[in-house]
Amino acid sequence: MALRLQTRVSDSPWIDAVWTGTSTGVAEMTSVATVCWGLVFWERLGTAYAAITGPETRTSAAPVPEGASFVGIDFAVGTSLRAVSTPALVDGGVELPDTTRRTFRLAGARWETPGPDDAEALVDRLVQSGAVVRDPIVTAVLRGHRPSVSQRTVERRFRAATGLTQGAVRQVERVREAAALLAATTPVADVVSRLEYVDEPHLARALRRYVGRTARQLRAGAGGPIALDLD
Repeated sequence: MALRLQTRVSDSPWIDAVWTGTSTGVAEMTSVATVCWGLVFWERLGTAYAAITGPETRTSAAPVPEGASFVGIDFAVGTSLRAVSTPALVDGGVELPDTTRRTFRLAGARWETPGPDDAEALVDRLVQSGAVVRDPIVTAVLRGHRPSVSQRTVERRFRAATGLTQGAVRQVERVREAAALLAATTPVADVVSRLEYVDEPHLARALRRYVGRTARQLRAGAGGPIALDLD
């Protein structure tokens, strides 16, 4: 029984990560909070599927189709689909209709279904067509700049683009980094200090809420399949 995930970084400023996976004898996994929306493509028993996934504000149990292979694209924070409001995707998603092994339909057009090495080419086409857009104010904030608008405007634009507050994005990104460090056997005290948690109980609460694992489980690789590449 296994859920094998592999993640790679991308040189595209529109992409946070590209991931692939296969499932064997797994019916359920632990879903982990994420600040990214994405596109995921999977094939099972000769049938192809595609879906838009939304940001997730908490951990949850998610079903896993048996014997499936996946390709996923996690989009950078601040990007969005012109045709779908990102806030409407939070803690949910939309399965795309009329998907085949070769193509899928999105934003009123048909696109080639990507393989693991085709993500950047697909995203380039989506951007060029205007199907995927970016909020310049949110992008500036994420790069450490201070736009010449009020903080209230920044927060409103941030929520509209990401479905989350700036504080929520920081919390989720920090706890995901903590989970990766713990899985790499970094001592808990070092993680608390490096990521500026108040204390170990504070870290433990964040892991429980957003990751669904304890520090001990992450260090031991225990707890069952999880939607997080910890290798």
